[in-house]
Amino acid sequence: MEITELFVLAVGLAMDAFAVSVCKGLSAGRVRLGHAVTAGLWFGGFQALMPFLGWLLGVQFRAFITSIDHWIAFVLLGLIGVNMIRESRGCEEEMEASFGVKAMFPLAVATSIDALTVGITFAFLQVNIVVAVALIGVITFVLSAIGVRAGGVVGEKGKSWAELAGGVVLILMGTKILLEHLGILA
Repeated sequence: MEITELFVLAVGLAMDAFAVSVCKGLSAGRVRLGHAVTAGLWFGGFQALMPFLGWLLGVQFRAFITSIDHWIAFVLLGLIGVNMIRESRGCEEEMEASFGVKAMFPLAVATSIDALTVGITFAFLQVNIVVAVALIGVITFVLSAIGVRAGGVVGEKGKSWAELAGGVVLILMGTKILLEHLGILA
């Protein structure tokens, strides 16, 4: 997987965290730099950790699934993408204004579950896991910090747009992996 593909994938994965960060910014009232950094660290940290854990898990089973790895990547990325698109159309939830551990930990875990699944697919692809998790973590940190700061300006429309865009990107990445393996794309 090339660096540009990893970048696009990282942006797609970060969209959940961005959307939640926008809501955190909305709920915070007056947003300070500390809010943006806190959200960036929580979301970026978990978005980097989870694909690494998924990769470790995937490496354990790589020998058993190598012949269908492209289908696994296609299905997993497609399901995550469809779920993100579905969530972009769903009901809006109230967001707690706190940036403390009790509020941020469950949000960080929830927004990074898809990254765990993507990490499993990394075990079957030609991916430098260190570069991948670093890129995912940094991009998520930046987009989460921007999301908090922009929360009051962008509003709920920004949250829905971010989830929709992220879902479309992940579906396209899964489709590209499948089509390349089948020889349809070079």
